Amino acid sequence: DGICYLRYDDTNPEKEEEKFFIGIREMVEWLGYKPAKITHSSDYFQQLYEWAVMLIKKDLAYVCHQSSEDIKGFNPPPSPWRNRPTSESLQLFEDMKSGLLEEGEATLRMKVTLEEGKQDPVAYRIKYTPHHRTGNQWCIYPTYDFTHCLCDSIENITHSLCTKEFQSRRSSYYWLCNALDIYCPVQWEYGRLNISYTVVSKRKINKLIEEGIVSDWDDPRLFTLTALRRRGFPPEAINNFCAQMGVTGAQVIVDPIALEASVRDVLNITASRHMVVLDPLKITISNFPHEKSIKVTVFNFPNDPDKGKHEIDFDEIVYIETSDFKEKAEKDFRRLTLNQSVGLKHVGIVLTIKEIERDSTGNIVNLIVKQESISETNKPKAFIHWVSNPILASIRLYERLFKHKNPEDINEVPNGFLSDINSVTKKEIVGYIDKSLANSAKIFEKYQFERIGFFSVDPDTLPGKLVFNRTVTLKEDAGKI
Repeated sequence: DGICYLRYDDTNPEKEEEKFFIGIREMVEWLGYKPAKITHSSDYFQQLYEWAVMLIKKDLAYVCHQSSEDIKGFNPPPSPWRNRPTSESLQLFEDMKSGLLEEGEATLRMKVTLEEGKQDPVAYRIKYTPHHRTGNQWCIYPTYDFTHCLCDSIENITHSLCTKEFQSRRSSYYWLCNALDIYCPVQWEYGRLNISYTVVSKRKINKLIEEGIVSDWDDPRLFTLTALRRRGFPPEAINNFCAQMGVTGAQVIVDPIALEASVRDVLNITASRHMVVLDPLKITISNFPHEKSIKVTVFNFPNDPDKGKHEIDFDEIVYIETSDFKEKAEKDFRRLTLNQSVGLKHVGIVLTIKEIERDSTGNIVNLIVKQESISETNKPKAFIHWVSNPILASIRLYERLFKHKNPEDINEVPNGFLSDINSVTKKEIVGYIDKSLANSAKIFEKYQFERIGFFSVDPDTLPGKLVFNRTVTLKEDAGKI
């Protein structure tokens, strides 16, 4: 029954972009969580500055002139300015704040050794870059190491939640609160939940965008939350998946198959069924008994009629999947052949081939068939989906972006992870959908295309131009295991 704050650690003016802040909030709320409060580290810049002055006065911080290159790594040389008089550090820190020193000319460092042996982390640095919230008010900015625990203290946080890579910062977290004699929260670390066949580093995703390999942070081939939403993953499925994995201190790497299984579990009971043909083959029913098309009522969820229904057209011309017909059928092929009839879903009829029409190059362009009612003596081996009087839609089919489980580990070749990109990861085709689906489709709405998979309406959809993303196939693709 606790409450959770969402705080943006906006301490680096060069890197803060409002679109990321908006995106983080949207994704938190999309997942079903409402932060008790949304705050920014920049809300507390004045208090943080005053505490920095207090640290100097206590001789627990000093102004240093070593360059960032000098203090990189785990065993840099000790600072020759570590024991300078506090009065000198106070004046220099004031000069830093007043804009009298150049960028990189000085930093404020804390007198503490971290758990891994690194000494004197930087607390403040000079940056002559306007901040997106405070403008030109400051030209010195606190670091994460200095800011995070102090903001937690200001906000009376009980548990500061972070991933395991911040465990090495724990010593500075507790040291700093205690050095200033202020309330000290608990830092609580957990292992990151990683997914195979993807990259999660901000820098690497930016590289994919810059190289034009993906379109943006919400490209459905990525595993950012915005990308998963666009691809059609329901938030419940992500929450269920994370709950199933549990929270642990260990690093966990999971195959995306496990996440996709959670997605199917949710969509199977929430995504209404519709018939869509992705690779159409024209069928003409020679003995169609009606003068014009008729309406057929279809339940959105065949096993639960109370969840609604929709009407579809049935006419003398229907389109089926090209793969549902074979001139020379294998032994186990149960659909339409020259010698084998097939049933049409939802209309209770059987089709039998009378004639094949071809174009000048020999390709099949039309199958002339006759329809018959289903009877005890005329039972088809299979029923197939179909569409009449279709509306055209753009259907995007996505495959894994990377070939190997851990593309981030591929550093020994030029471009590293970029060399692991699959050659074809996105295919866009024209699908045939029924009018009822075209009329009901809204952005991010999810559907099951019968016998094909689960699909979601993409934000690229425009009036008169529907775009669908394949979320997942109906069942796990055996070829990927």
